This record gives sequence, structure tokens and C-alpha cells, in this order.
Amino acid sequence: QVHVVESGGGLVQAGGSLRLSCTAYGRTNINNFAMGWFRQAPEKDREFVAAIHANGIDTNYGDFVKGRFTISRGNAKSTVHLQMNSLKPEDTAVYYCAAGSYYPQANTYDYWGQGTQVTVSS
Repeated sequence: QVHVVESGGGLVQAGGSLRLSCTAYGRTNINNFAMGWFRQAPEKDREFVAAIHANGIDTNYGDFVKGRFTISRGNAKSTVHLQMNSLKPEDTAVYYCAAGSYYPQANTYDYWGQGTQVTVSS
């Protein structure tokens, strides 16, 4: 069984920054997993944010977050980070970390965290 845990959410003023972190554990081959971030606002569909290849170099971003957000892998490849800059009120959502895919389709990911709330005030 693979466990995924994300953290770093909170309340921030528009224009500010947050850094989210995610760790996956429970399998010996977890370092070979691609990992990604999704977000979901109340009463809206889940939206792809970013993903990173197992090599820690190749990245994939959603159309409306590229240029403001940066995904990276930690020294421990089972950990990923999402640096979010120039945050806007429309970025307010629950942010979910997921493991097992490099694609923007949520149904390609097998393992999900419980989510961390990001709230951006105007």
C-alpha cells in the first residue's frame, strides 16, 4: 500500500506565495513514480496543476498555472514540492498530491493524498 501525504497549505494574501510539499511512502519502488498536483475548488471540477517525471527533470503544467507555479522533486525522490507565486483568489482550492502518472488526467493516478487547503484572500 502507498500512502501520500501533502502539507503546506494555508491562508495567504493575493500576490503572496506558498510552498506545498508531498511525500509518498510504503513501496520500495516509489522513487520511480511520476508525481503530480491537482486542485479542486468548491462546486468545481478537479483541475490539473503540475506533474514531474521520475527523473526529477521533465515537468508538465496546466495551462493557467504555468509561469507562476514550479514543481520539483526533493533529494528524496519520494518527495515533491509545489512553489506557488503571485497567488490569486481564484487559486483558492483544496490541493491534492497524487502519485503514479505524468499525465493531466486524474484517472491515470493510482495514489492520492487527503488534500491541503489553500485560501487566497483579496
